[in-house]
Amino acid sequence: MYDLFNSGGRLSTWGNNKNRADKNMIHNSNDNTASPVTQDAREWVQQLAKYRDPNHWRSAFELVASLIPFVALWAIAWWLLSVSYVLAFGVAVLNGAFLVRLFAIQHDCGHSAFFRNRHVSDWIGRALGVLTLTPYDVWRRTHSVHHASHGNLDKRGMGDVMTLTVEEFRQKSFWGKIRYRLYRNPIVLFGLGPSYLFILQNRLPIGLMKSGWKYWTSAMGTNVAIALALGIIIYFGGLMPFLLIYLPTSLVAASIGVWLFYVQHQFEETNWDHDQDWQLHDAALHGSSHYVMPSVLQWLTANIGVHHVHHLYSRIPFYRLTEVLRDHPVLQESQRLTMLESFQCVKLVLWCERDRRLLSYAQARAQYGV
Repeated sequence: MYDLFNSGGRLSTWGNNKNRADKNMIHNSNDNTASPVTQDAREWVQQLAKYRDPNHWRSAFELVASLIPFVALWAIAWWLLSVSYVLAFGVAVLNGAFLVRLFAIQHDCGHSAFFRNRHVSDWIGRALGVLTLTPYDVWRRTHSVHHASHGNLDKRGMGDVMTLTVEEFRQKSFWGKIRYRLYRNPIVLFGLGPSYLFILQNRLPIGLMKSGWKYWTSAMGTNVAIALALGIIIYFGGLMPFLLIYLPTSLVAASIGVWLFYVQHQFEETNWDHDQDWQLHDAALHGSSHYVMPSVLQWLTANIGVHHVHHLYSRIPFYRLTEVLRDHPVLQESQRLTMLESFQCVKLVLWCERDRRLLSYAQARAQYGV
């Protein structure tokens, strides 16, 4: 979802990769002590396959249960414009949460996890892409690249948050270090970046400019539909619905979405390897977090916090991810990240290949003189 400021090529390496000693250790929920996984990540895939089939009625219900509140809050905010701009703005901000949920449904459509019929999933995804400002076919392709290469140090640059190793940062010029620091600054990552990504970058098939007409059709078709929707809004309501409802809802959802994507992979004991040592399912299990949120937020984000399971088997519908945790308690504790802990992840910016963990600038400076 988030490939702002791509690196534009392979990056240098540093040191010899060593296998993390606790890579195959996760916590057993029954005794809170570390115990070895009884099967490797690839064997988990076989067990998770039974959860892949969506229930069409459940999927339809989840779609309606997301769309109706979204439309209702839009209507309430519009009506409140005649009462108070502040109240209208507040409702629009709240509605950003439902737009996040609609994006999560679009996300499941992209993985063919929402309906068995691929055409139905794709067209629902394309329609939702107009609301989320995301050309569906472009996003689906770049997101598949993310799933296929996440945690691979030699294949960074599309669909991820750019992360440098300690030695790569050391070798940067003064201005190169400044650019990276600006890129990883929270104001850019979670404020300016999401606005740029969803408002501007998504208007073109960035990364797929030479990959065929399909992606240009997706981007331009989405743009036309967005323009028509905005034209109708402005024609009937003037600029205030656009400025106080449309933009706040979209930008709040964008920032929340980028934050979720960030904490799903940018945590201290995540997993990065060079191509020769990288393994898809191992990277999925150990390089994705289980972001634990209150039940209301878990519902609004469509269980996207159960991200390690999602990466292990992306065809599982979001509403079945909790079944996986219920049936396999050991996965509840794997890569567990609480909301309080997640705020500490913002300062982790450099991957240390020796320690196999993300470090802050201060830690890298203290340990390696960067």
